[in-house]
Amino acid sequence: MNQGPVSGTPDPPRPRDPRTATPAPEANGPDGDPAGPEATSVPPLPPDPGPAPGSPAPARDGRRGAVVAALMLCMALAALDGTIVSTAVPQIVGDLGGFSYFSWLFAGYLLAVTVTLPVYGKLSDTLGRKPVLVIGAALFLAGSLLCALAWDMTSLIAFRVVQGLGGGALQGTVQTLAADLYPLKERPRIQARLSTVWALSAVAGPGLGGVIATYADWRWIFLVNLPVGAVALWLIVRHLHEPARERTGPRPPVDWAGALGVFCCGAVLLTALVQGGVAWEWLSTPSLALLATGVVLAGATVLVERRAADPVIPGWVWRRRTIAAVNLALGCLGLLMVAPTVFLPTYAQSVLGLAPVAAGFVLSVMTLSWPVAAALSQHVYRRIGFRDTALVGSGAATLVLLAFPLLPYPGSGWQPALLMLALGAALGLFQLPLIVGVQSTVGWAERGTTTASVLFCRQIGQTLGAALLGAVANAVLTARLGTSGDLDAVARALDEPSAMAPATADALRRAVDAAVETVHLGAACAGAAAFVLLLALAPRRFPVREEHTGPAAERG
Repeated sequence: MNQGPVSGTPDPPRPRDPRTATPAPEANGPDGDPAGPEATSVPPLPPDPGPAPGSPAPARDGRRGAVVAALMLCMALAALDGTIVSTAVPQIVGDLGGFSYFSWLFAGYLLAVTVTLPVYGKLSDTLGRKPVLVIGAALFLAGSLLCALAWDMTSLIAFRVVQGLGGGALQGTVQTLAADLYPLKERPRIQARLSTVWALSAVAGPGLGGVIATYADWRWIFLVNLPVGAVALWLIVRHLHEPARERTGPRPPVDWAGALGVFCCGAVLLTALVQGGVAWEWLSTPSLALLATGVVLAGATVLVERRAADPVIPGWVWRRRTIAAVNLALGCLGLLMVAPTVFLPTYAQSVLGLAPVAAGFVLSVMTLSWPVAAALSQHVYRRIGFRDTALVGSGAATLVLLAFPLLPYPGSGWQPALLMLALGAALGLFQLPLIVGVQSTVGWAERGTTTASVLFCRQIGQTLGAALLGAVANAVLTARLGTSGDLDAVARALDEPSAMAPATADALRRAVDAAVETVHLGAACAGAAAFVLLLALAPRRFPVREEHTGPAAERG
């Protein structure tokens, strides 16, 4: 049975045009680019035979719907957890104390999710999707229960890290299983469902957290995860079946040394990025020490991975042009997303004078158009291909972000809301074709690693974007106000504009407006970089693998 290309090999030499069901007219060279008509004599790539060895086969017994429901519940848990805690911070701090370091409630979870993504991706290819997802869900639920029992801020942060260790498995394995369960022509449907769940959960999270913190105890924010997660775990255990995989030799040992290296290196570097400019200055001793330690750990991890029999992050992830291009482009997407998600609510409240609920609506309209555009993107990429569809999306996103500084001052709420509606549509055309496309270039045995690398790069982009764009915003405030500027401090001062002179309040609003405009220009640069990277590195036609069309690919 074919399990996809062997690790370290180039992209398969015989692509299939995503616009048709027949092989593309030209074969690929070693780097994934079309090699010209003279290469058409290369033998065609054998098809990936349906539910490749070890892949789930719930469709054969009519239980795919139950597995999809479990995946959507897992995705909701992961998405809610990033936002539901934010509105309950005052109650949590009032009960547990620790105001000076409460930001680690979010940073600790983010760090754990990010650094474990590549580890879980490799484990899902080695051990199977089901055990990884079950362990991840169990860890997430255990962390949720421990968070509800926390006795001080330190313990709560530690238990949030435990949650994050499970959240990394949820995010990566859910996306991988979605590709396992559906053939290429149906993947946009499941990906659009997952995008919708993520969007609705992200929007509902702050409101739900506020309601729970106001009318109940904040600990229920974590306890509500238990019944939802228990249902998802039961559905996975009962309905997700992975046939035994055929092996031609002994299984390579799990690369635990590489996993530890990735974890430690990622934790140190991400800590430097998350805390730089917040807990300490960028050029301070702690920041430089962490960055230097991270570089040393990165070098050591590379050496360990090069000698491993089956590395956690195999070299082919970056040697194959298609995967490398998608990784870099979605890293730019992660950076780009920081501008609207982090800075737009501050702009809406401080500059436009909107209430928190209205400010949230300005951002939430993006989550309405994103899944719709993602669901419709299949009609575009079937005509023009994965790469060109993503180029349309990244180009449109860049233009929308460039339009933000053209908004009038102070303006009305509907103006940025209209831009966010357009941005969501552009990002739906940008992200989903790349994820579906890159998953379709590998077989089952490499899909977990590939998906995890894509999500890992997107998370790194978000972390890097928060650090860089935060520094840009504060620099603009400093230049406009003549003193050391901090966006959060200025925003808090504008919560009560009546307490200051009208001229002072107007100067602060204009400074925030200039800072957020500059941040969106930086995000537009990230969108332009994604466009250039895709145009320069990604092959015009992705080398899509042939897929099984028998019973395992039928709708369950």
